[in-house]
Amino acid sequence: MTPETIAATDRWFLQHGLAYFVPEQRAAVRAALRPRRVLPLLAATALGAAGVAVAVTLLADEISFLPSILWTGFGIVATWYALTALEARSIVTWALARTFRSLWTLMPMMTRALPLLLLFVTFLFVNAEAWEVASHLDGGELWLVALLFGTMAGAFLLVRLPEEVDRTDDHVDDALLLASTTGTPLEAAAQELVADPDADPASYAEVSGYERWNLVLVLVVIQATQVLLLAVGVFLFFMLFGAITMESGIVTGWTGEEAHSLPGRFSNISVELVQVSVFLAAFSSLYLTVSTVTDETYRAQFFGSVLHELERAVGVRAVYLALRASTPGGPTT
Repeated sequence: MTPETIAATDRWFLQHGLAYFVPEQRAAVRAALRPRRVLPLLAATALGAAGVAVAVTLLADEISFLPSILWTGFGIVATWYALTALEARSIVTWALARTFRSLWTLMPMMTRALPLLLLFVTFLFVNAEAWEVASHLDGGELWLVALLFGTMAGAFLLVRLPEEVDRTDDHVDDALLLASTTGTPLEAAAQELVADPDADPASYAEVSGYERWNLVLVLVVIQATQVLLLAVGVFLFFMLFGAITMESGIVTGWTGEEAHSLPGRFSNISVELVQVSVFLAAFSSLYLTVSTVTDETYRAQFFGSVLHELERAVGVRAVYLALRASTPGGPTT
């Protein structure tokens, strides 16, 4: 394989959110994950987040802000480090662009997922206990609850989505290799390899290590973005529904305290309504995350087109590795 073909394929990988498929990128990530680089960053993040958390806690006079700001601080730094040092910017950028290009596909998903979800969650919304619990959460506690639901959803995705990737490389054959490399820099090379009886490019299909986690990260970003958009829809629905139905007298009766409502025509919009809507939207995000991975119909709607992208990535990678292995002195990983 010529250096020009390698360079063109590497660019194709980067343009399609497959940064870890490029050997040089993987080497940079390995270096960035060495303890001597990660441990000082963790220590600095802990000190910085603790300082901000203590300051906000003292200003707001609410101890609940302490764990939520620490949690958020570590999340922000981890995201920044992943996007920069861990070369994940192209991965996240492609996954987000892929998601927003196909926003129209969210409509059939919403027509299936949201009605059943809203039917279930609405019973909580018109429940006095839910209002009492949510309205008595201060800002830090509500923030912490939302972080808890979001973290649980993310952890669930990181546990289950690798299974989707593993299924993708289980049935790679010559037909898939030819189809996946069509329109890529390896289209001609794939045809030659498939025609060569001594070559077996499909044997390079198994994805592991950083490349496997590259595909998992793509799925996580796409899935999390879709679920977040649906959760925002749930929040807006309850804000509208509550503004129409939840008068300040009802809120006061359910919470046991005077409702903190906006003046004038917006008197049905209260701080308590916002708190309940945020609480139920955060809960709904966890419910939707689990449903879209475990329910077969949801999986088909959420992952149908994305799995095609995964198959294409696996096919191009298999041909790429087969060609690099056949090149004298060429690296295979």
